[in-house]
Amino acid sequence: MSKKHVGSDFDDFLREEGVLEEVTATAIKRVIAWQIEQEMKAQHITKTAMAAKMKTSRSALNRLLDETDTSLTLTTLASAAAALGKRFKFELVNAS
Repeated sequence: MSKKHVGSDFDDFLREEGVLEEVTATAIKRVIAWQIEQEMKAQHITKTAMAAKMKTSRSALNRLLDETDTSLTLTTLASAAAALGKRFKFELVNAS
């Protein structure tokens, strides 16, 4: 029995399965949501207060913090960062 994926890396496997981009987007969103939640906790900011600072609804904030919802805009991210006194830094890097 041949072991097709022995010695390959996980990204190669995900690419072959056709899900690399989707999995990567979900992983990035999980990190972003976690970072925002951690900063909210550190600053003792409730979801209601955060939504008010962002000038948005609580349900929109819940979508931002939903680690599985990858459909967010740069405007939303910038608004969340500004509400926390932070900014996001994005960087385009070479694929490995």
